[in-house]
Amino acid sequence: MLSLTQGAFGLASGSLVGFSLGLVGGGGSILAVPLLVYLVGVSDPHVAIGTSAVAVAANAAVNLVNHARAGNVKWRCASVFALAGMAGAFLGSTLGKIIEGQKLLALFAILMMAVGALMLKGRAGAGEPSVRLNRENLPKLVALGGLTGALSGFFGIGGGFLIVPALIAATGMPILYAVGSSLVAVTAFGLTTAANYALSGLVDWYLAALFISGGVVGGMLGAGSASSLAARKGALNTIFAALIFAVAIYMLVRNLGLT
Repeated sequence: MLSLTQGAFGLASGSLVGFSLGLVGGGGSILAVPLLVYLVGVSDPHVAIGTSAVAVAANAAVNLVNHARAGNVKWRCASVFALAGMAGAFLGSTLGKIIEGQKLLALFAILMMAVGALMLKGRAGAGEPSVRLNRENLPKLVALGGLTGALSGFFGIGGGFLIVPALIAATGMPILYAVGSSLVAVTAFGLTTAANYALSGLVDWYLAALFISGGVVGGMLGAGSASSLAARKGALNTIFAALIFAVAIYMLVRNLGLT
């Protein structure tokens, strides 16, 4: 059972992740696992990953509704990508459960560095808005969906930073549609990973509820701040990427015995 302090930190951690997602977009959920382990004090990294997957799926589902209403989702392309990725997420999460916890956190830290690097790279806005599912992009969607799903499941992350460029590479859709469509996959991958971990008793549902609640509030605050800070979006991405690098280095030092 969580202590009152752990519950408060769980709520605050969810708020921080939600705020970062609302403020700078993709990449925020990568902080969920380290926050659960090092701030909230979840002793088992596998429980942190399983609980994070629940929160990631819930957050993505909420954002998907908003993008769907705006017409930013290419449903057929997104559905093929998500279905292939669910198989990958199941395999990836099954493998993740059998990897020793500290080694898993060290690998997670390396992934965080990749996320930080991708956040520093600008995203192109060009693309073909009328793109549809066809024989040419179907194999690409299946292959890239399976690969990104496996990584998402293995680390218990949303994986939007991988899914968005994968959708663009497979179909040539514009960035706006890729972001909206990616949320179908993020929701599906998160649910698959969460279900797999839950079957092994590796989800703290009370903590997940606190994390999600905090994320809703934080997301609203972040989205509200995003418009007023739009001119500083590049600087915000740089600062947030630096934060991710710092947390990743800390995780490596802790889990590789470098202290």
